[in-house]
Amino acid sequence: MSPNGATPLVAIGERPNGTGVKGPGANGTANANGASANGAVSGTIGTNGTTNGSMNGSNGAASEDIPEDAPEHCPGPSSEQAGRADACDGCPNQSVCAEGPKGPDPDLPAIRARMSGVRRKILVLSGKGGVGKSTFTAALGWALAADEELQTGLMDVDICGPSIPLLTGLEKATIHTSAEGWSPAYATDNLAVMSIGFLLPSRADAVIWRGPRKNGLIKQFLKDVVWGDLDYLVVDTPPGTSDEHLSVVQYLAESGVDGAVLVTTPQEVALQDVRKELDFCRKVGLPVLGLVENMSGFVCPKCKNESDIFAATTGGADAMGAELGIEVLGKVPLDPRIGMLCDQGESFLDAYPDSPATTAYLDIVQRIREKLGDA
Repeated sequence: MSPNGATPLVAIGERPNGTGVKGPGANGTANANGASANGAVSGTIGTNGTTNGSMNGSNGAASEDIPEDAPEHCPGPSSEQAGRADACDGCPNQSVCAEGPKGPDPDLPAIRARMSGVRRKILVLSGKGGVGKSTFTAALGWALAADEELQTGLMDVDICGPSIPLLTGLEKATIHTSAEGWSPAYATDNLAVMSIGFLLPSRADAVIWRGPRKNGLIKQFLKDVVWGDLDYLVVDTPPGTSDEHLSVVQYLAESGVDGAVLVTTPQEVALQDVRKELDFCRKVGLPVLGLVENMSGFVCPKCKNESDIFAATTGGADAMGAELGIEVLGKVPLDPRIGMLCDQGESFLDAYPDSPATTAYLDIVQRIREKLGDA
């Protein structure tokens, strides 16, 4: 599905000459890691995996955001007076603000132009790892793409643990670049996928990057990937509330994010971190579409009976949703065949349409579309 005459993208990893990942320029040539502006990074990856070049990035917050621990008359981190005004004296953020880039990010217009063809943008979040967030993201992509009239994209911004290529059967895919930008890989004719996993020489290679470098790659995924006209762009994020999450929200501020889906499991240890994720959404102004309780019970493939594996000692997602006023979009039971199909990069929904888990996935997708006014 890549443009004619496109050339393979140089992978991230060790190179004898110390070069690293390349991004497309306006004339189709490669520029190392995009522009060095407000969260992006310039430079190359040397043979030791470190960056040879300058890393000039913001602290990840939106340019107009003022830190909670800032003084009363804080000029804002994007102000020309940031870190230099009288009100900045004694502020714990003074040195960071004084050295950081000022003014609006010059790449935001390019991101806005690229995202103008994307109708809906959905983030999938989880406070804790291991709750099946990426599995749910892949299932959401498969379910949306099952409608041949819908054009769907999956963007994997889990930089250190990319799993979307495996879940979509694209581990051996090659990303190409041309004058238009990067061409995503395609799981089906209407399911486009982009992940850092496509840029690694081996799936065993670790990505050891600091925040600014992660931010720069996420910016390139939004600015340089030729997504085309999409009905839905689903973004798989890493656990927590860190650089990747802030970068996506910041870069899509002008384009708009339609909402976030939060994935949890029934036990309280997962629900505690989801509460933090909800607080993150509130602080950055990200709408929450609802909660999904994953692995809410075990379904026997033979007898179809369901039993609880992870006990909902505090009431699970239902109790937390009622407490915080957040809708529970649905509960996906634990079916061992989900893991088997994920390892094979195939759609569980197509392989086992009669499974209670498939019914739950489809009901959740239907409810998401209803909340967005699409169904």
